[in-house]
Amino acid sequence: MARYRLTIVSDIHYAGPAEKARVGFCHKRISNPMVFLQARLWQRLIWESDPLAHSHLLDRFLAEAPATDFTIANGDYSCDSAFVGVSDEAAYQSAAECLQKLRGKGGEGFHGTIGDHELGKIGFGTRVGGLRLASYKRSVEGLDLKPFWRLQIGNYVLMGVASSLLALSVFLPEALPEEHADWERLREGHLAEIRQAFRALRSHERVLLFCHDPTALSFLWCEDAVRSRLGQVEQTIIGHLHSNLILGPSRWLAGVPKIGFLGPFVRRVSSALGEARCWRPFKVRLCPALRGIELLNDGGYYTAEIHPRGAEPVRFRWHPLAR
Repeated sequence: MARYRLTIVSDIHYAGPAEKARVGFCHKRISNPMVFLQARLWQRLIWESDPLAHSHLLDRFLAEAPATDFTIANGDYSCDSAFVGVSDEAAYQSAAECLQKLRGKGGEGFHGTIGDHELGKIGFGTRVGGLRLASYKRSVEGLDLKPFWRLQIGNYVLMGVASSLLALSVFLPEALPEEHADWERLREGHLAEIRQAFRALRSHERVLLFCHDPTALSFLWCEDAVRSRLGQVEQTIIGHLHSNLILGPSRWLAGVPKIGFLGPFVRRVSSALGEARCWRPFKVRLCPALRGIELLNDGGYYTAEIHPRGAEPVRFRWHPLAR
């Protein structure tokens, strides 16, 4: 029987013309000199020296990636340079251009998850930005991204979830107070779809789960409908961490105390690390950022082959995409 082929890419962080004009956006709003210095060193030496300089990698990926039956992008399509997601016009233009190119290659076989940068998040060392309801609406209605999607390939069920909705309690302090109730309603509706999908699984079916931010997995673990079917989850493909260098310590530091007094960024990181013990049953596989990180230049993408009858596990192959 013929196998189906997938291409999986994550954290493209494409910058269109309007975002490219925002040089130094990561640091301009940091008022504390010590935090500013730490952020600059982190960016230059570890993370990425210029987050606006890697849009060409999307074109390289589109040119080099082999033809496959389905293309799956696991969130974060813009640079979110205003920290409020795609309600910002410049970020929306970047995400729209990125998704147009991805859909041009993937066609009807394209599926995309919603990342945290589509919805907004406070940046390192700042108190600016956060979740915006307008960004959610624009992601769904303008960018045509579904919070939950399901794709059947023989005995395999592929599901995509919106990690920021699932981990809402982590991000809600950054949202506008008048929007809290709407966010809670969106989360409940999202969970209802996920519960129904897991309850509907037949005993012989296997699941490939796509979840941008692994912080959400501890919240999925709390759902009986999901936890009772975790034996059928063959792999959970995450993004967000950009590099396996970050994924490793996330696993080692499982159970560390949560830290809340050093600001929103540190609070989110410590929350994720503290709940990482719940990741293992989900059989996590990180798809690093297309760029990777500055220290390792370890970006790239995955292809995968699915035997529709499930006669053998999904075969993943890593494709480096050095800058």
